[in-house]
This record gives sequence, C-alpha cells and structure tokens, in this order.
Amino acid sequence: MSALRGPQSQVADLARQARELLVQARESRWSGFEPPSAQPDPQRGGAPTRMPAATPPRPAAASGRAAPRGAPAAAGPRPVPVAVPPAIPSREEPSPWSSLEQIAQVVGTCTKCPLHATRTHTVPGEGNPKPRLLFVGEAPGADEDRQGRPFVGAAGQLLDKMIGAMGFTRDQVFIANVLKCRPPGNRTPLPAEVASCAPYLRAQIELLGPEIICSLGNPATQALLGVTEGISRLRGRFSSYRGIPVMPTFHPSYLLRSPADRKLSWLDLQQIMQRLGLPLRSPSPAQENE
Repeated sequence: MSALRGPQSQVADLARQARELLVQARESRWSGFEPPSAQPDPQRGGAPTRMPAATPPRPAAASGRAAPRGAPAAAGPRPVPVAVPPAIPSREEPSPWSSLEQIAQVVGTCTKCPLHATRTHTVPGEGNPKPRLLFVGEAPGADEDRQGRPFVGAAGQLLDKMIGAMGFTRDQVFIANVLKCRPPGNRTPLPAEVASCAPYLRAQIELLGPEIICSLGNPATQALLGVTEGISRLRGRFSSYRGIPVMPTFHPSYLLRSPADRKLSWLDLQQIMQRLGLPLRSPSPAQENE
C-alpha cells in the first residue's frame, strides 16, 4: 500500500506546484496594471488603440499608416477641413485689445503672413463702433489696397446701394473683411492667411457687438461658420456665430457679374430687416441691372 501511495503523493505535489506556478504567472503578467474589463488577447498587444483602423477604409486612407490618423474623423466631420478656410475661432480668453483703434494699429504693422510684403495699405474696416449690422467680406481688392478702406471699388458702390435700400447709411453699419491685406490678383484667401487674421476679426466682433452679421460670399461665410457648403446653399437662412445671427448672401462682386441673382440677395437682406424690425422697402436699388 505504501508503494501505491508514493506515486499518488508525487502527482499531488506536481498538481500543487502547477497551481502555484499558474498563480505566479498571472500575478507577474498583470503586475502594475489595472485588470481591464475585457482582457485583450496577449498576442495582439496594443490592439485596443488600433481599433479605429478596423473600421471600413476611407478613400483617403492609402496605407496602414494613414488609417490611425483618419480614425478620429469616423466619429464625425472635422469642423474645418484643410481644403477650406478655417472658422474664425471664438476662444474663451479675453482679447488683448480694448478698442477698434488698437486693433487697427496692430493690423497696420502686422507681418504674420506673406501678404504684408505685397500690400500698399492694410484695411482693418470702418463704420459705426456700435452697429446693429456688421458686413464681413473676404479680403480687400485693388481699390481698397490703394485707399486703406473696405469696399470702395465697384463692388463697394453696389454694397452702398444695398445698405441704403435697407434704410441704413454706410456710417451706420460696420464693414470689415476676413483678411486685412489684399491677396495678389484678388485670389481666394488661403487657410493660413485666414488663420493669421482670425484674431483681428474675432476681437472686432467682440467689441462691435452687432445684432446681426451679414457675411458676403463663400470665403467670409465659410470662415465665420466653419462650413464647406457653398453660398448658394447657405444663403437665405440664418446661422450663428457665437450667438450672433449670421445671414450669408452673395458678394457684391458676384452680383455685378450675375445681376439676375440680385433679387435673391435682396430677399436675404429683407430677412435681416425683418429681424431688426425695419420696414420693408421695394423695389431695391440692389436689383437694378447697372
């Protein structure tokens, strides 16, 4: 009988040692880590951080390296795609400038983007320092660059008629641009240029405190609202910038080339007038085919 118990004792000892080794192995493996709710396969290692790459591939993801970078976008579209100007940010920290004059002085010596090398004058904006209505265009043109004032060329003359048709004079509103310097050849503002000028327009809006903003054309509207849609889809309905209603409409320079669309722009302006409690007027000089 003692001979039979010898092997049984050895088997029991081996089983006990195996259990101890298993416990030690588990303790060694998870030492210093919080046990996850669902333990990953040890052969996959950092698999949880690569989970977004397992989503259906996007057309832009051409390689395995690009997939993790595009993974956050799976939760929703980026506010400001690289292909369009970024939105004018609305930060929580206070503006470093306490007056429109200070902003104009800083703009006058600004060298944050290459446009300073080709400008004649900066164009910070002008008008009523406490307006009910703020117009925002994209950038100065050749006439504005020569005079240092916004909307003084042919497009500016049409804008003056649009403002008058609403029952305002030019000095009762404020007129500004996203860019404060003219882009060469009046080309569309680049995203980096919009980003450089963004603090100036943001500070101006904070100081002006308009009741409504009227954005003129694609670049200004996209910069303010952080959208990629074109002006034809955005016009005619109010959006919002930091709680301020924004009515997008066509840029006056476009209306000079496409006079048939002036009636649509007039409808947009009439919505602004209704929101401000102004009497509607008809017909509008802005609709005249001049």
